[in-house]
Amino acid sequence: MNAPPRVLTVAGSDSGGGAGIQADLKTMLALGVHGMSVITAVTAQNSLGVQGAWELPVEAVRAQYRSVVDDIGVQAVKTGMLASAELVEAVAELITGTDAPAVVDPVGVSKHGDSLLAASALDSVRTKLLPAATVVTPNLDEVTQLTGVRVESEAGMREAAAAVLAYGPRWVVIKGGHLRGEAVDLLSDGSEELWLRAPRHDNRHTHGTGCTLASAIASGLARGLAVPEAVRAAKEYVTGAIAAGFALGGGIGPVDHGWRFRN
Repeated sequence: MNAPPRVLTVAGSDSGGGAGIQADLKTMLALGVHGMSVITAVTAQNSLGVQGAWELPVEAVRAQYRSVVDDIGVQAVKTGMLASAELVEAVAELITGTDAPAVVDPVGVSKHGDSLLAASALDSVRTKLLPAATVVTPNLDEVTQLTGVRVESEAGMREAAAAVLAYGPRWVVIKGGHLRGEAVDLLSDGSEELWLRAPRHDNRHTHGTGCTLASAIASGLARGLAVPEAVRAAKEYVTGAIAAGFALGGGIGPVDHGWRFRN
């Protein structure tokens, strides 16, 4: 049998299974691609928050990446938690040298407000990582962290997109999930725009939403979809996963990556 398309996630491990590497691999399986991983950091994490985080040495991250790409190959790469400036710069160099689209989720803080990126790494994200991205997927807090632009309403999302695109990615998805009303996202490359709207589900169990969306986009790109089609399909998948999110532990539970199998 022929192997399915291959997607590599470069991200941190979430011991609770709701976000990070674990969410990425579940998403990839659900969307019909073969997921592979480069672990950048290990977190002690559950439904209540992040109790600890330990980044891996740059040489360990580089070795994992080269091991996979040089032998197995990839059709898309997705990045998540990169923790430090050294890791950001190393991963940016690696994906720049890889002939595959790269989806960058510029993870700054966890769902619970715990920092997952050193303040000293922000400039490396702006100048090294974003220019290497095919698609970058910041939420509104990450937009502010990276550009200083504060989005208070849907009207401000176009300004946010322009501010992120100024750093050099080909496309940006501004995620409007923190706004009131519909769950609206904006995909833009500076000339073409696609507004993506979905009902807002009354479900607090949304841990892993950002990781899941970026991995779903990467999965679509690996399957040969153009960026707008990949983002549209990813939005549909994530909306279903949020609707089916379930309680786990005493805090915020995860989205359900297997919702299509259970419906």
